[in-house]
Amino acid sequence: MQTLAYGSWPSPIDAALAAAHDGHPEYVGFVGDEAWWTEPRPTEGGRRTLVRRHADGREEPVLPAPWNVRSRVVEYGGQPWAGAEVDGRPLVVFVHFADQRLYRWEPGAEPVALTPVSAVGGGLRWADPVLLPERGEVWCVLEEFTGEGPSDVRRVLAAVPLDGSGAVRELTPERHRFVTGPKLSPDGRRACWIGWDHPNMPWDGTELLLADVRPDGTLGAPEVVAGGPEESVCQAGFAADGALLYASDRTGWWNLYRDGKALCPREEEFGGPLWKVGQRWFAPLESGLIAVVHGRGATALGILDPETGEVVDAAGPWTEFAPTLAVHGERVVAVGASPRTAYEVVELDTRTGRARVIGAPHQDDVDPAHYPEPQIRTFTGPDGREIHAHVYPPHNPLCTAPDAELPPYVVWAHGGPTGRSPLVLDLEIAYFTSRGIGVAEVDYGGSAGYGREYRNRLREQWGVVDVEDCAAVALALAEEGTADRARLGIRGGSAGGWTTAASLAATDIYACGTIIYPVLDLAGWASGETHDFESRYLETLVGPYAEVPARYAERSPVEHAERITAPFLLLQGLDDVICPPAQSERLLARMEGRRVPHAYIAFEGEGHGFRRADTMVRALEAELSLYAQVFGIELRGVPRLELAK
Repeated sequence: MQTLAYGSWPSPIDAALAAAHDGHPEYVGFVGDEAWWTEPRPTEGGRRTLVRRHADGREEPVLPAPWNVRSRVVEYGGQPWAGAEVDGRPLVVFVHFADQRLYRWEPGAEPVALTPVSAVGGGLRWADPVLLPERGEVWCVLEEFTGEGPSDVRRVLAAVPLDGSGAVRELTPERHRFVTGPKLSPDGRRACWIGWDHPNMPWDGTELLLADVRPDGTLGAPEVVAGGPEESVCQAGFAADGALLYASDRTGWWNLYRDGKALCPREEEFGGPLWKVGQRWFAPLESGLIAVVHGRGATALGILDPETGEVVDAAGPWTEFAPTLAVHGERVVAVGASPRTAYEVVELDTRTGRARVIGAPHQDDVDPAHYPEPQIRTFTGPDGREIHAHVYPPHNPLCTAPDAELPPYVVWAHGGPTGRSPLVLDLEIAYFTSRGIGVAEVDYGGSAGYGREYRNRLREQWGVVDVEDCAAVALALAEEGTADRARLGIRGGSAGGWTTAASLAATDIYACGTIIYPVLDLAGWASGETHDFESRYLETLVGPYAEVPARYAERSPVEHAERITAPFLLLQGLDDVICPPAQSERLLARMEGRRVPHAYIAFEGEGHGFRRADTMVRALEAELSLYAQVFGIELRGVPRLELAK
């Protein structure tokens, strides 16, 4: 074993390998007896393809480049495809990212466009489809831009003919600002969906609507059957016997309800924040049992018996399941991961209780001994509040550090901010820990997975509670002798980029920071510099702008560039409409002449969340170079990041 300084350990996990692992299988479904799902292709321009698993176990990507199965509804997207077996053959509809049109595809044929194109604003977009071959239609969410502004938009439920005529039929009036796709009862006579309006986000308050489906395919007047301004219904559907099922947090926790009755009342989550239209935490089986993704913090895949309220979890190594589920007969398909395995497609046979991997997109030659070894920790923050975190110490089976040396650590602030850090194998984390740099993922106040009270800690406190909680974890690691107090860093993307920048402006704890596609200017974000979905989010996170404008200025890093003295790296996608480049450029202009070492890398063709392998390689290597220069690490084999002053 070699004795080398922290951060200088040789590692088999390079940036290209970490980039190849970015993204994971998503949006599972069944077409007949076959399991299908979407899967990322970072080396193919970041597109997402549709994978078919044949009955013999063979996997086949059914849509070659440049087809890209991804919706842009509310910019974060949602369920982009649906399929069914018709006359013994697959019939699939999907959204193509480039033009956002809905397409029909059958084996042996080219995709056929089903929806028209609009040149107005962001055009026409579709998500969360339900395929109804017997009606000759697909029902889904229609997002239509009516002008050039980001909030010149309307959303309704619509029926699209499968014959390619393009005669779209709207199913609902424009009642809510936001809607999910319709779910139909087994007899086809009722439909349910979820709607909400500004300034609420879907984890604040939504309404569950129920309507009759008339024989002519139109919907009757909808009735609100659950939800409200302080109750979030995040998913709804029907059991095999026609009972209405939904997940609501009316008790402070997302629990499952059947016709209004709680099935398994617990202080844990059977749902989550609806960032993408069509996310699924439960799926009813024909037997009456219900497949569920549930947990407190980490999530498990379980089978809920609605008669007894008992949940039996699938046995296996997985410590996290994504909010996507599909069922067929007694089979359940989900996407799970663990600290030793990246996200993979898992099938559970509810008759035998056996779970197995049926789709593992990443097969590498790296010895798992180089993978991080996480610790689940709870820290104490201001006022004695609990802060949940995952700590990943430096780890390399072939290296150790000198006895007297403490390791550098970087705090990772997740996005959202109503997000959470999953306990899974992340080769971006491994990229740093295998070189001797520790990572601490902080689920600061406001994070999902711990109940509404924990989420509500961030109400009007964004830029305060998140900054304090990250600081509390960083300082605790230093005080207990885990981390080097002089070599603490912080990084994050989107809302995590905000927390990173705000932390550099408000504290002197960190020696450097990596700011990735961030929010930097609250006033700008509140006045049209973001997309419609989050355009009123700050009313909850900060307060109404008209009432507390000084608060917006006081917390914005762009207004306090003079307080930032630590070196930083700023990474930005030039096509980002959620956190646009204008905010990053504004901060850079105000840093000019201040002689603070920093670098700015802008990526053409990238939006909110980098998807191209070459982008991710450059970003990771630049981040590592920043830490090497600031933490005094001798680095080999990685391009040096030039820091301007």
